[in-house]
Amino acid sequence: MDLKVMFTTFGMIFLAELGDKTQLATFCFAAESQSRLAVFLGSAAALVLTSFLAVICGSFVCRLIPANYIRIGAGTLFVVMGLWMLLVSGGK
Repeated sequence: MDLKVMFTTFGMIFLAELGDKTQLATFCFAAESQSRLAVFLGSAAALVLTSFLAVICGSFVCRLIPANYIRIGAGTLFVVMGLWMLLVSGGK
């Protein structure tokens, strides 16, 4: 196992997840629920499953598309979605 890749991945995902919608949703569920352990286990399982799916899909897609194109596409999609959220008022 490549520890550098593991720690880099941990650091980037940890920083990316701080204060995002998922963390805020988990915060709200924990505030409303008496069973904080159930909220923790549910949110942790969801994050593990989505990460597993991303690894599986990423390993498949990288066989078809060069990694550089994937990074450019992901960055472009991230910027476009951010602009869309800023400019589109959600039907209001």
